[in-house]
Amino acid sequence: METSDDVDAKAANRARFELELEFVQALANPFYLHSLAQQNILEQPAFINYLKYLLYFKEKDYARFIHYPHALHHLELLQHPQFRARLKKDDAFREYLHHKQFEHWRTWLARLHHISPA
Repeated sequence: METSDDVDAKAANRARFELELEFVQALANPFYLHSLAQQNILEQPAFINYLKYLLYFKEKDYARFIHYPHALHHLELLQHPQFRARLKKDDAFREYLHHKQFEHWRTWLARLHHISPA
């Protein structure tokens, strides 16, 4: 029989998971990444450790909850200091990421529906 402490712990774990999932999915947005870089958040050691911790979302049991696959790609890229530094110093890089993401979805949808991309 579950105690109220068990129920509270499960609720707390679920809330934490949902919060982490929402954050990881936000990483799919190049403009959000740029904002984090401009605020120097990507330079903070505690935040870098948090990004490393969030890699558990790449495991099959957790990746299935991700709706925006670019989030996992960006999470992986954020593990590299060069990527984090480039986000901060290069506004054109944000646009490049956005363009690459757009092109991926445009051509992926075309392949999915068996039509040639415009």
